[in-house]
Amino acid sequence: MSRWQLRRYFPEKSLQAIEQTIKLSETRHLGEIRFAVEASLDGAPLFRDQSSRERAINLFSELRIWDTEHNNGVLIYLLLADKRVEIIADRGIHTKTGNAEWEKICRDMESYFQRAEYEAGVIAGIQAVTQHLIRHYATEH
Repeated sequence: MSRWQLRRYFPEKSLQAIEQTIKLSETRHLGEIRFAVEASLDGAPLFRDQSSRERAINLFSELRIWDTEHNNGVLIYLLLADKRVEIIADRGIHTKTGNAEWEKICRDMESYFQRAEYEAGVIAGIQAVTQHLIRHYATEH
């Protein structure tokens, strides 16, 4: 899948809406949310037959999402070629939330993608992650 095909799923307007949703979210808690989308695996990840989960873990590290004061960074990763979502959460928030909750958010997002509702699916996922971060790391206003 090429970059222009990626833009077909996520035009600039959609990316701006996603960015704004993350910015608003992060005013309500002390965590960090990152969204990463790749059209497909290529190069070394493809050659190593890397899974979407393994790729998400690599990106979590490369993007230094683990580098937060409360260990509460969360990566939402979408591999468009497979319409597969992975959530990688740092140990601080993961121990409070657990695999089942992250998996539910991933499957809910994937159901949006099956209906070709990409922007709505990502925003719904961000909002679901936000609720967990607020529950455990709310900012004080």
